[in-house]
Amino acid sequence: MNVDVIVAGAGPTGLMLAGELALAGVRAVVVERLPERGGQSKALGLQPRSAEVLDLRGLLEPLMDRAIQRVPGGHFAGLRLDLDVWDTRHPYMIGIPQTRVEAVLEERLGALGVQVLRGHELTALAQDPGGVTATLRGPAGPVRLRGRYLAGCDGGRSTVRGLLEIDFPGLDGRLSSVVADITLADPDGAVPATWHLPVMTPSKAGRGYLAPIGEGVHRFLFYGPEQQDLPRDTPIGEDEVGRALLNAAGPGVKLTGIRWASRFTDASRQVESYRHGRVLLAGDAAHIHSPMGGQGLNLGLQDAFNLGWKLAAEINGWAPEGLLDTYHAERHPVAARVLANTRAQAVLLVPDEENLALRGIVAELLRLPEGNRHVAGMISGLDIRYDLPGDPHPLLGRRVPDLDLRTTGRPERVGRLLRDGRALLLSAADGTAFAEVARPWSARVGHLVASNTGELGAEAVLVRPDGYVCWAGSAGETASLVTALTRWAGSPPA
Repeated sequence: MNVDVIVAGAGPTGLMLAGELALAGVRAVVVERLPERGGQSKALGLQPRSAEVLDLRGLLEPLMDRAIQRVPGGHFAGLRLDLDVWDTRHPYMIGIPQTRVEAVLEERLGALGVQVLRGHELTALAQDPGGVTATLRGPAGPVRLRGRYLAGCDGGRSTVRGLLEIDFPGLDGRLSSVVADITLADPDGAVPATWHLPVMTPSKAGRGYLAPIGEGVHRFLFYGPEQQDLPRDTPIGEDEVGRALLNAAGPGVKLTGIRWASRFTDASRQVESYRHGRVLLAGDAAHIHSPMGGQGLNLGLQDAFNLGWKLAAEINGWAPEGLLDTYHAERHPVAARVLANTRAQAVLLVPDEENLALRGIVAELLRLPEGNRHVAGMISGLDIRYDLPGDPHPLLGRRVPDLDLRTTGRPERVGRLLRDGRALLLSAADGTAFAEVARPWSARVGHLVASNTGELGAEAVLVRPDGYVCWAGSAGETASLVTALTRWAGSPPA
């Protein structure tokens, strides 16, 4: 089988990437070792920036239909964060199991005609100047795929990374924890029926967090002295979970079953480069960290969103030189920051006197408006700013605000204008000068005139397909607009 891109891994990152490629007319195939989608839902929440990203492609509404609930605010090592201080339509976390996110993303692939080959394990990988050849072990025997590129989205134990012998430097874990999906008997109603932000103040006896995830199942995350002393491969039995449940919820709550359980640590690792020739890494294949703050699923989705349109531009032949390499340049620092903040959160959960004193100071800082805003922006992803070339402007490199636009036609908002996967030029006044400049790029860049575009902070803004502003200026700066259009949308089509 010959395709443009082979996507290894049918988790949220791989499915999102394949969808972005297909939206741009790129032939992609997803290969997955597991024969069917697993029942284990590793992640449980979408951060505000991920909600915005999914809305840019019309995916948020079907996801909200399957969500458990909206969870006001966020947290940093169990310390509350107020997300309302950020200008977003979604100042909350969306409680939804990862499996439901995967289902919606895979339905999108079906509508776009993208094949997902389940039960196909990657066994060999070779690349040359023209492309990548992947050998798979499938239900009917060996399968060979040929693609111009391959994207490794196959998780923290990435086969792609292993086959290419890519180093995965970082720090070993210090704090060991358990995550399990359990059923329980709760005759006294001691366990909340709705989600709440975790309150995980350090304790020498350990801590646990329970959240309902539907169909009578609860997610239970816990840690304590017992977990620190057990090897990673020790089976997780009802006795261990029962003791932790007693400590977390009291004697009235009884364990009735374990659906699945896994041990994890606060280990953090990141590859030094996200690109290796014609192979690119995204999601947990490129970086791992503890689940503190609920950032992992979101980080992978946004990796895919950044990479998808750039890789499609390369394959479709209009990418300017160096565009594909901006994927690593932009996303590597974002993940490095997540690794740093999750390590910091793990430190704040260690129950010794020094760390408890440090935690108290951090709690005081988070109660200050500026302290809360800074950390809330970091955890939610709303404060991401890419280091983009161009004249300095407060909007440059930041997510475009989802403004309600006043136009001559029907009311519109920015978030709905990027659903075709093209870049977008928004301009105020009559927009004639901007329209003339952008006309040669009309196949790749949409243009809309709105009387209130100035509320964004500029007379006109150019927004990349991933929702980040790559130029902002006025009618007198059309020369720099041409430069930005060429930099991000290539040379004008002939």
